[in-house]
Amino acid sequence: MTKNNDKQLFQEYKDTLKMEKKVVISWQLAILVGFIALWEISSRLYWIDPLIFSSPVQVFEVIISSISEGSMLLHLQITLFETIAGFLIGTIGGIIIATLLWSSKRFAKIMDPYLVILNAMPKVALGPILIVALGTGYISIITMGAIICVIITTLVVYSAFNEVDPNYEKVLISFGATRWQSFKEAIFPAAMPAMISTLKVNVGLSWVGVIVGEFLVAKNGLGYLIIYGFQVFDFSLVLSSLVLIAVFAAIMYKLVERLEGWLIKHST
Repeated sequence: MTKNNDKQLFQEYKDTLKMEKKVVISWQLAILVGFIALWEISSRLYWIDPLIFSSPVQVFEVIISSISEGSMLLHLQITLFETIAGFLIGTIGGIIIATLLWSSKRFAKIMDPYLVILNAMPKVALGPILIVALGTGYISIITMGAIICVIITTLVVYSAFNEVDPNYEKVLISFGATRWQSFKEAIFPAAMPAMISTLKVNVGLSWVGVIVGEFLVAKNGLGYLIIYGFQVFDFSLVLSSLVLIAVFAAIMYKLVERLEGWLIKHST
């Protein structure tokens, strides 16, 4: 009888979670549809200047026409490649640096002021230097995206390593485990939630870094289209590029959420 009650309560809990998820998604869609409708109405009734702010219909027409011509797909593919590369390099590099900092307290103390300074420094200001040093190709743009991600990842993950209960490591060492084994079996898994949170943050940061890099140097990509649209006063092209950035940034975020769910499921 007790088992049946437990199953019923668990099923009710799952149903509640599903209902809450549906409510959240419904509100998200309602806000999105409401924003698009308000934007279109405001443009048609001249509450806003349609030349500057365009309208959803015009933006959609620009996206469809440029995709059918093939030009938008080329720019989109280039920006996606640069963003994903910068995201992966920055995130993996930050985790590796955080691991090195954790492995040596002396190294961590030496690097601490430099990490603080690098975190405070506006990474965008490094753009011209990177262009001169690495050239005007993909490498400088990818590096820009990676640099913006790597410092934040290092600081967050290293802090997560240090916040893990030290008793975990002491127990493993008491059973003869090495410090590396303790890190692999206890410290790293315990810091996994912080790493997942960093991935979510890095999605946005990598897009910012790549788009800024494309502003400075690119001859292709969505950032280039934004600058080109401003130059020729085609704000529908500018907004269509921004819409595509928002859509694919949201897709990347959702993929990270799926990864988070998979890691949580397989780590328990």
